[in-house]
Amino acid sequence: MKNVLSILCLNLAVTLLSHGQATTPTENQRKEISALIDKYSEAREKMDTILLKNILTNDVDQLVSTGEWRNGINASVKGMLRSSSGAPGTRTLTVEKIRMINANSAIVDCKYEIQNDDGTPRKMWSTFIVQTVKDGWKISAIRNMLPSGG
Repeated sequence: MKNVLSILCLNLAVTLLSHGQATTPTENQRKEISALIDKYSEAREKMDTILLKNILTNDVDQLVSTGEWRNGINASVKGMLRSSSGAPGTRTLTVEKIRMINANSAIVDCKYEIQNDDGTPRKMWSTFIVQTVKDGWKISAIRNMLPSGG
């Protein structure tokens, strides 16, 4: 009986350890993370520094399509405002994929489109690294990419 119980426990342990962390978000995680990306888009449109500072981690970093690195919340917010005022137009972020790293962090891939003043779209991609902190989901990293023509 002791051997059967040992084999059963070993089998259960191997089964549990062989299955990694689920990479698919729960419906609640999907809603909360999508709402965070919507808040980011809104904050950029309205140039709302208070909202930006509430949804970014203090150590946030951002790599923009020009190759500029923005490190820390102050540099990131300042750069975002400069970018929004220098390239006005409607910004649309559409969440395409969310992959959970663990229960408290995720990679979020978005289509990123800026409608230029002349009506032409600038089509890019953005990847966000998000994490939960004591007061909810926040953005800890942003990578913007401008697809090449080739």
